[in-house]
Amino acid sequence: MVHQETKSTRQSISVPVEGTRLDGILDTPPLNGSPARGVILFAHASGSSRLSPRNQFVAAELNKAGFATLLFDLLTLEEDRVYDNRFDVGLLSKRLRIATHWQTDQSATHALPVAYFGASTGAAAALIAAAELGNEIAAVVCRGGRADLAGAYLRQVKSPTLMLVGELDDDVITMNEDALGVLRCTKRLSIVPGATHLFEEPGTLEEVARQSAEWLREYIPPPAHVTNGQNKPEK
Repeated sequence: MVHQETKSTRQSISVPVEGTRLDGILDTPPLNGSPARGVILFAHASGSSRLSPRNQFVAAELNKAGFATLLFDLLTLEEDRVYDNRFDVGLLSKRLRIATHWQTDQSATHALPVAYFGASTGAAAALIAAAELGNEIAAVVCRGGRADLAGAYLRQVKSPTLMLVGELDDDVITMNEDALGVLRCTKRLSIVPGATHLFEEPGTLEEVARQSAEWLREYIPPPAHVTNGQNKPEK
């Protein structure tokens, strides 16, 4: 992974959704006066939140690679107490789409390309939202993803999609292999050696972050240089 000198600006945010608000964290790394390369919205696993240490770690590494990141809760605390809500990928994907459109009105991110990073059931929500938003989503990364829960939406995904699964996560490997056969977009399944479902083994989450950054950098072009207020494309 190519690390750039960066100090992220962290902002607590609140996304208005259907009569309620979802708490989140927006990190925008200023890079020598240039804009971030893109903004990555995180869709968390069932029972998880914006405070997930695994997603926070990956987000920090993506910040170093030049991306803004938005981690937010897909459910309120009360909604999360209802177990079935955690697997309602239709609801979760709707929330993700709303947050995607919300961030287009924010000064720090409105002009940035958008990508998704989804974990477990959040990966299904990310794939469904990507299918519905089409070319609005530059890329998708899934970590230990339940891509199978996206069902028929898989055929509609246009965004280049990377699936990262632990070598020891046998059931999820099978689910992702099946989903890979259905996807019609640019796609890759990467098996992370020695990793279980939560990527708790030494070095495995670092590998997730490295491959995620490489995938996102491949499909999100670098920002134009800003000189004297004028945007000039890189040569």
